[in-house]
Amino acid sequence: MSAIRLLVLGAVRQHGRAHGYQVRNDLEYWGAHEWSNAKPGSIYHALKQMEKQGLLHAHEIAPSTAGGPPRTEYEITDRGEEEFFRLLRESLVSYDQKMDIQSAAVGFLVELERAEALALLRERIRRIEEWRAAVTEHYIPEGGPGQLGHIGEIMNLWVHTADSDAAWTRGLIDRLEAGAYTFAGEGERFVGVLVEGQENPYATGERHPKDDH
Repeated sequence: MSAIRLLVLGAVRQHGRAHGYQVRNDLEYWGAHEWSNAKPGSIYHALKQMEKQGLLHAHEIAPSTAGGPPRTEYEITDRGEEEFFRLLRESLVSYDQKMDIQSAAVGFLVELERAEALALLRERIRRIEEWRAAVTEHYIPEGGPGQLGHIGEIMNLWVHTADSDAAWTRGLIDRLEAGAYTFAGEGERFVGVLVEGQENPYATGERHPKDDH
């Protein structure tokens, strides 16, 4: 699974309609260019591909009075909504040690109802524990990872990462059960997107040929 589809669909969805540079700006605001493959070229490519797949609808906007090419704004379709929630749910429960997928899912967690989010996070813990049990049973020697020399450190890394993920997930569940954050159906939610013209303190400043399209 690629995080870029979930990130781009979610960013467009939060705006209602957004052009490519807005999507890019939001993802840089979230730092996604540091922890995922959400680079400018990947973002613009994803927008075009998902338009072709019927997940996004493109609106061509007339150029400004200052001139320049027409700008395309994207809007999520009904199929795009279905795909967004499919990816979100799958990303929350999937344990494949890919931080970008997990991070993208957490960024859109409040789009779900609280009860469903909690159920998905509990399922994530179950899958982590299942994965850990299978790995330790089949791949760790009876005498421990040290029996494999320095290669055993790979297994130590895997298991430590799984344990850390499970501990973080349990902590998140505790916070959500205590009422943290506002979820779908609970009232006005925090929206972490930039409004048109708002300065992005985390922008890379890197220009891309499609920024003005």
